Amino acid sequence: MQKSKTTVALMNTADRTNGVSPTIDALGTNPAKDKHVLIKPNFNTADPAPGSTHNDTLVALVKKLWDMGANAITLGERSFPPTRRVMEQKGVIPLMENLGVNIIDFDELAPEDWIKVDVENSHWQDGFRIARPILEAECLVSTGCLKTHQFGGVFTHSLKLHVGVVPTTRNGFDYMSELHQSPHQRKLIAEINAPFKTDLVFMDGVDAFVDGGPATGERAKGNVLLASADRIAIDAVGIAALKTMGANDQIMTTEIFQHEQIVRAVELGIGVSNIADIEVIAVDEKSTAYRDRVLEQLN
Repeated sequence: MQKSKTTVALMNTADRTNGVSPTIDALGTNPAKDKHVLIKPNFNTADPAPGSTHNDTLVALVKKLWDMGANAITLGERSFPPTRRVMEQKGVIPLMENLGVNIIDFDELAPEDWIKVDVENSHWQDGFRIARPILEAECLVSTGCLKTHQFGGVFTHSLKLHVGVVPTTRNGFDYMSELHQSPHQRKLIAEINAPFKTDLVFMDGVDAFVDGGPATGERAKGNVLLASADRIAIDAVGIAALKTMGANDQIMTTEIFQHEQIVRAVELGIGVSNIADIEVIAVDEKSTAYRDRVLEQLN
């Protein structure tokens, strides 16, 4: 029996507010119905998109999840500088409260709610810790941005997004210093993703960084929205989209499935194992030409 492909939905649009719903609908699944949904945004800093998740994208995503039948929605994040300050600077707290969304500041979790994890053949010195809400989420929805990463990650899509589920420091150990000083940084990023699964990943590429990042960088108009349940698949398509925009040398000259984040994620079984397993579908006729350009870079 032929293995079914993993779908990545693509919409060519600059309209975040009206683009979220059809992009998710194109996947043909509803992981949120009757579930308590946990949203993991990109709030590393409060810098404007793609430095952080655009508020319009977040609001549209929340409204869509309610329409899909979620029975509760919570937003959870760990940022740098302190999470609550970032949320306040972005104006996220009143926005979420008005939409009936609970907020968990991972900075405020009790020590016992940071769960120690050891991944087989890990490149972390002594494992790492994951926020309990992530591990116990009924439905995990992650939403990131299309961008390069100048401090060793190379790109920040969905795999790198989940660095925010690991504490900055805990029990006197500085996890972020280990991550950013390690020669295996990109492998460590992938390993963070091993203990949990995502039910939906939504990627905002209306604006993108083609160099620099993750907070500030060289901007490009991507005018693309992506959705998938598979972190490797959506990251691969995201890299292909960056290639269509003319990104930096690390993006342009490295084969997509040779990036260390993706190689290690494949080893860990986090998602698809090669390009042939990915099907990129255009959300509408207007998106077909854009999808075809992305496929040229993906193959």
